[in-house]
Amino acid sequence: MTRILGHNYIGGQRSAAGTVKLQSVDASTGEALPHDFYQATPEEVDAAAKAAAVAYPAYRSLSAERRAQFLDAIADELDALGDDFVAVVCRETALPAGRIQGERGRTSGQMRLFAKVLRRGDFYGARIDRALPERKPLPRPDLRQYRIGLGPVAVFGASNFPLAFSTAGGDTASALAAGCPVVFKAHSGHMATAEWVADAVIRAAEKTAMPAGVFNMIYGGGVGEALVKHLAIQAVGFTGSLKGGRALCDMAAARAQPIPVFAEMSSINPVIVLPQALQVRAESIARDLTASVVQGCGQFCTNPGLVIGIRSPQFSGFMQQVAGLIGDQPAQTMLNSGTLNSYGKGLQKLLAHSQIEHLAGSPQQGNQAQPQLFKADVNLLIDGDEVLQEEVFGPTTVFVEVADQAQLSAALNGLHGQLTATIIGEPADFEHFGELTALLEQKVGRILLNGYPTGVEVCDAMVHGGPYPATSDARGTSVGTLAIDRFLRPVCFQNYPDSLLPEALKNGNPLRIQRLVDGKPSREAL
Repeated sequence: MTRILGHNYIGGQRSAAGTVKLQSVDASTGEALPHDFYQATPEEVDAAAKAAAVAYPAYRSLSAERRAQFLDAIADELDALGDDFVAVVCRETALPAGRIQGERGRTSGQMRLFAKVLRRGDFYGARIDRALPERKPLPRPDLRQYRIGLGPVAVFGASNFPLAFSTAGGDTASALAAGCPVVFKAHSGHMATAEWVADAVIRAAEKTAMPAGVFNMIYGGGVGEALVKHLAIQAVGFTGSLKGGRALCDMAAARAQPIPVFAEMSSINPVIVLPQALQVRAESIARDLTASVVQGCGQFCTNPGLVIGIRSPQFSGFMQQVAGLIGDQPAQTMLNSGTLNSYGKGLQKLLAHSQIEHLAGSPQQGNQAQPQLFKADVNLLIDGDEVLQEEVFGPTTVFVEVADQAQLSAALNGLHGQLTATIIGEPADFEHFGELTALLEQKVGRILLNGYPTGVEVCDAMVHGGPYPATSDARGTSVGTLAIDRFLRPVCFQNYPDSLLPEALKNGNPLRIQRLVDGKPSREAL
């Protein structure tokens, strides 16, 4: 069993210079757990960022294969964490053991996936335009481009995914794959979990002889601002609230040297239920939709928070079916008291609005979240009322009834940016409502047909991002191999001799990676 020290991780060493002690709590009982965690002092934040900066030149110069070995070693260490670890995570988050075991597998799987990306080499984005000395009226020089890591990355852990979006989660995995050392800010809701995982990362770094400051971790509230403003930090990864993400974006933009922030922040993930689907399978849609709404106590960033359908007797009956199912769902424990409090405030805004009707759900009370169902006037969407644009993080959803196809388009046009949108329909629906895909492409990062947005596959094609406020930068994703692009930048070499070029750009192509040579894909030597 791992001994919890509660000390910060800086340059391969443990540090507890401060006097402020923090405690994690049992999410179900509120009982303080028997471990102290030392809030990082300003000097420790500075030291962590500087340790990452010192590690950067050595780490980025390592071959892709060496970095891949490091990521594989992290995955092995994560998989080796046993039942004691799972019990700690369950106690800090109130999530069931099966969920934690699955999330551990996803977390190690992400590391191994990025190791594969490194070995196949497409992340380099290598492009070569050979010299054309005889070109008229001017010759073309030899130009070669590839991508390098930005530098040290500050990563903020998410509350709702203590493993997959946290210490060794997707942001950390993609930053390390890009050649960027990480300074991780541990989430206050699962600090013991963070320590177990950080120990695993450090063990992997030592076994693969990585630079000492390749991974650093600090504890504490209020330390994020100093971290984001530190001159050594060159990018930020964040998953959390719109308020928190926007604050980080503003801090990063206000620096003397502004830096990019990829923040995943807020999404209500609309589900559009089309008429023929209701004619054919209303009961199964109601059942599956309800299961998605309450899954994990609604604590997924892809939770379906809005359901839209065209007014009809079938849609009215469908709402009644969902209302009955929601009313039968049990209350669940949320991740922490702060999340429960936020959920209660979100419900109060909906309950207090004159154009929103409460359809189902017991009154919110005690220390568990009650599933809820609401119905809102479509004009709230069309007119841009903020009450329907704000994510209520928990097991609730809002129905909106539109008059016809034209009003459906108007309602969707009123939506802010989202991570996902779902269309539930039959072939005849897709033909009749063919304009939906083009409309939703402008609004979301992932469009689903006849599925439900909870559950995000980790693979090459996945996009877990979207227009603001779903994320701060719609050009990226926090899940899938494209996530590495967020922490890379291109460098071009002009008229360099082969002996001075990076390996990925040499004429001999010793890495045998896919390259764009004179506009044509090639793995061959020049």
